[in-house]
Amino acid sequence: MTELSPVSSAISVARAAPARGSLRELIQLATPLVLTQLSQILMGIVDAAFVGRLGAAELGAVAFANIWSWMIFALFFGAASVVQTFVAQSHGAGDEKQCGAWAWQGLWAVAPATALAAIAAYFAAPFLLSHVGNPAEMVGPSIAYAQPSAIGFAALGVVFVWNGFFRGIGDMRTPLIIGVIANLANGIGGYALIFGHFGAPRLGVAGAALATAASEFLYAGLLILAASRPRILARYDTRPRWPERAAFLRLSRTGLPIGGQWVFDAASFAVFTLILASMGAASVAASHSFIMLVNVSFMLALGVSGATQTLVGRAIGAREPELVVVALKNGMRVALAVSVALAIALTAVPELLMRIFTNDPGVLALGVSVLRLGAIFQLLDAAHIVAMGALRGAGDTRWPFLWQTALAWGVFVPLAWFFGVRMGYGLDGAYVGGVIYVALLAGGLLWRFASGKWREMRI
Repeated sequence: MTELSPVSSAISVARAAPARGSLRELIQLATPLVLTQLSQILMGIVDAAFVGRLGAAELGAVAFANIWSWMIFALFFGAASVVQTFVAQSHGAGDEKQCGAWAWQGLWAVAPATALAAIAAYFAAPFLLSHVGNPAEMVGPSIAYAQPSAIGFAALGVVFVWNGFFRGIGDMRTPLIIGVIANLANGIGGYALIFGHFGAPRLGVAGAALATAASEFLYAGLLILAASRPRILARYDTRPRWPERAAFLRLSRTGLPIGGQWVFDAASFAVFTLILASMGAASVAASHSFIMLVNVSFMLALGVSGATQTLVGRAIGAREPELVVVALKNGMRVALAVSVALAIALTAVPELLMRIFTNDPGVLALGVSVLRLGAIFQLLDAAHIVAMGALRGAGDTRWPFLWQTALAWGVFVPLAWFFGVRMGYGLDGAYVGGVIYVALLAGGLLWRFASGKWREMRI
């Protein structure tokens, strides 16, 4: 084999490694993340499509159970997500051995608490879901779904930590490959257990939850194996280690505001769902279908946001603040371009998209109407998600927590009730409150970034 000349080698390296701060660098990092998120939302859509064939009550029950379950676990998952920031900043500073240490400290901080919460949620689900305004026809299916899925949430704490590690070091492909494997297992298992195919029992919504829980444990196990590969072990020192008090406090100081933000946001959405539930199961089912479709934009924006967070963390660690601004601008350009494309689809063929989930005439009518609002909603949401990623990469987590919490409870919930119930505009009116909320949220986060406070952050 002919050996490459020094000039050819330099050209090859230049092609493989995009210029730091370039749009190409962001796209290279974001693409596997976006594909990971899309594989997750695709499996969510498949699950919703399967459950939707059981009936509107079952589809609404799964949405209801998921919202309340997420509210319980959001604190742990939000706190775990900060591992990405610590790893990225250590990586940017050239301290690669510390990257593995941050992953293990994050695991100690999150995994035991998540496991205990999973056990508590399993036993509390029947009481909780029977006394929170759940429509009578949705109580049984929501409990049947919530209990098995609670056990799967225990594994998700591990998933968040190790995903944060890989993303922090810039390895977006490993979580992508493992995520696709886990999602395929979820899809096949859900099809078998929901409808009783391949010799499996027909378990309905409980089957959907069992398949998802099993895939989450598979996801966690494969991530741990990937982090134990000799090359990763040698470079990033991913060997197990005991918890350290100083590291725990640093992670908690930056991570708990993210967890708190996720909890209060989830709680506001749970109350929002109660408002919808007062309108009937069809409104909850239509809203769930709407969310699954808008989640395509949401997951794409999350992928771009994750890449932005990593690039910002690297730039902070390398003491190159000018690249922080470039990372946000490039992230906004990519996320908004994708959101515009989806907005066109949501307004052009809303009924076709809604029929993915249901053929119920009442649910279809409600969903088609609200999808037009979804086009605006997801554009604003993309801006807020990318801005949030940039602030988190810099370690600025407290102010966004306070801002989002104030808006969720001072704007989102009251306006959803006012327009949806008091003014009688139903599902459309409730989501008008959501559009106003996300517009204010995005504007506030962009103002915070422009203020330059992130330049003073030290984690």
